[in-house]
Formats: sequence, C-alpha cells, structure tokens
Amino acid sequence: MVRRIPRRLFIHEIAVEPYGGESSTGTLYEPPVTVRCFLDEQTRAVRTPGGEQVTSTSTAYADLGTTAPALSRVTLPDGRKTTVIQAKRRDGKNLGTPNHLEIQLE
Repeated sequence: MVRRIPRRLFIHEIAVEPYGGESSTGTLYEPPVTVRCFLDEQTRAVRTPGGEQVTSTSTAYADLGTTAPALSRVTLPDGRKTTVIQAKRRDGKNLGTPNHLEIQLE
C-alpha cells in the first residue's frame, strides 16, 4: 500500500513559481501555485544538484505531485521570498513509507 504524509499535517501554504529558464530580460517563472505543505524552518547544510554545499534555511514537505524544480521562486507564509535549492522525491513505492517531495529552500 502506497502511503502519503497525512493531509492534516500539511498546515502551511507556500506559493511556488516554477523556474521557467532564462531570457534576455532575466529569469522566467511560471504563474504561482499554492502548495499545502509542512514547513520546517531549520537551518542546515545541503548539497545542490551540482554538488556544491550551501545553507538551507527551511524545508517544505509536500505531495509527490508538486512541481518545484531547482531555482523556482517560493513565497513563505510570512511573505519572505526564497529559492528552491533542490526537490527530492521520497518515494518508497509499496514499502509503506510516507511518500513525499522534500523541497530544500535557500
């Protein structure tokens, strides 16, 4: 049986503007999408997809179907804007683990 994090634990909402690339006028973002999640505002060292060590100030745990590629812009509940370092799929398939997307934020 595939398990998800229970909805009742998603007590926060963030706005995610998925990264759309670069243009001659700057960074492109898709329209913002409201994402229900559990937001853990804890500072920790993480690695970027390129292997560089950076500091993450918070991590959002959301449904696996959430779209939040690296470099996406995120607005936190307090209005602070931040950027996705990387999003990790935590999918145990049929192992019974709480499947989710871990979104590491600058």
